[in-house]
Amino acid sequence: MSDFYEILGISRNATKDEIKAAFRKKARQYHPDVNKALDAEEKFKELGKAYETLMDDNKRATYDRYGEDGLRDAGFNTSGPFDAGFGDLNDIFESFFGGAFGFSERATNPNSPQNGADLRLNLQIDFEEAVFGVKKEVKISHLETCDECGGSGAKKGSAPETCPTCGGTGRVQQVTQTPLGSFRQITTCPKCHGSGKINVNPCPKCKGDGRLEVERTLHINIPAGVDNGSRIGLAREGNCGKNGGRPGDLIVVIYVKEHKELKRDGVDIYSAVEITFPQAALGDIIEVNTLDGKQQLTIPAGVVQDKVLQIKGAGVPYLGNSSKRGNHNFVVKIKTPQNLSAEEKQLYKKLYEINCNKKTSSKFIDKMKNVLHN
Repeated sequence: MSDFYEILGISRNATKDEIKAAFRKKARQYHPDVNKALDAEEKFKELGKAYETLMDDNKRATYDRYGEDGLRDAGFNTSGPFDAGFGDLNDIFESFFGGAFGFSERATNPNSPQNGADLRLNLQIDFEEAVFGVKKEVKISHLETCDECGGSGAKKGSAPETCPTCGGTGRVQQVTQTPLGSFRQITTCPKCHGSGKINVNPCPKCKGDGRLEVERTLHINIPAGVDNGSRIGLAREGNCGKNGGRPGDLIVVIYVKEHKELKRDGVDIYSAVEITFPQAALGDIIEVNTLDGKQQLTIPAGVVQDKVLQIKGAGVPYLGNSSKRGNHNFVVKIKTPQNLSAEEKQLYKKLYEINCNKKTSSKFIDKMKNVLHN
């Protein structure tokens, strides 16, 4: 025989508030309208039985002392409709049959102002446009209040009438039978779709909806420093509201095309720079590509493979503070020469011999061997 405390997942000294909280949680989990498992209804009945018993002080005292058999011996009904705490149960099931699946009796008046929906626009821009900012022209379609009927949905000279099905409330009531008794389910009126009114003579322009889909051209200022996933909000450019409600916003989501040479990490830029063995050994000043065009980069003597050299302030502007910029980082790649002439081979061979006498590191000697065996 099941233990009522275990069914609710509570301790034997649980308070009534704890019992209520446990029942609310479990009821949502096992209600047959939510849980389609074969044993859901049976578990739900057990929950109700446990709740009814433990919320009644006399029943709880009898159960604690004698168990479920003691309840029956004392004349308590352990299988019929629940008669304790029913008001609380009604509140619980209002969340099932009201707020969760339709409207509660405390739902907003269907004729009160309703804000319009926000819209999303995905916008792809070039790498450089994201770095330095750009002004883009885009076309969007959104809902606007019908200028013919002013949003009423009724033909000029007529007015919406009260819905005969719901009496103007926008809601209808259905009765659902459950193991706990009868519960009311409040749903949207199928006749007026929740507005409480119907247009006997609908507006010919908007077909009674009160709104029209309109295409607009917008100019969007994209600030310097945006990146993939950056969002720009345009207030009141979404769908219009109903009954005088505020229009929604247009949310522009930025997607940046990849650059063939440059990589971005936050406000820093990375790119590879190829240099020769002589440049790596002796150092040099070379010309490199940056976001600002050609610039000079100093190669220090003795630089090694994958060393990162930097031009400060040549990176991406900080979003919201374009006067401050990140850095451009150059990853050094030492280029192995190909197709050496006879004279070049002699020079590299001489260099190899000199470095062998200096007991140069085996890593450098291996590189030279590769060159000379080409």
